[in-house]
Amino acid sequence: MTRPAFHLAFPVDDLARARAFYGGVLGLPEGRSSDGWVDWDFHGHQVVTHLVAGPGLGAAGHGTVDGRPVPVPHFGLVLDVEAFHDLARRLAQAGTEFVIEPSLRFEGQPGEQWTMFLLDPAGNALEFKAFRDESRLFAR
Repeated sequence: MTRPAFHLAFPVDDLARARAFYGGVLGLPEGRSSDGWVDWDFHGHQVVTHLVAGPGLGAAGHGTVDGRPVPVPHFGLVLDVEAFHDLARRLAQAGTEFVIEPSLRFEGQPGEQWTMFLLDPAGNALEFKAFRDESRLFAR
């Protein structure tokens, strides 16, 4: 049995910058593409960056999690702890400006996790997180 995969589409205003970020900085393999979109293998899931002109890019607002503002809407991926820290280093080396720096939240609680938020070049909000104990992903 294969695991379920999701498909998500993001608006971007520049496919070359999207390729540099998603392919270069995040290191995602590129799939099919056209003059108007690029498919990315997002750890076994399909993320598509669609070229969109005009307004509508970026986060619409903020919610609050653990006392900190987080961009909404946002898209996230749960990684293992080692992959999370490897990605955090790669992002920092690329000069990424974090919305929320890589940090540990909910320490000592059932949902203890490493998290970081950043924006892609078009302003789409991304979250990456890692649970010390992945079996606690939905723990209360």
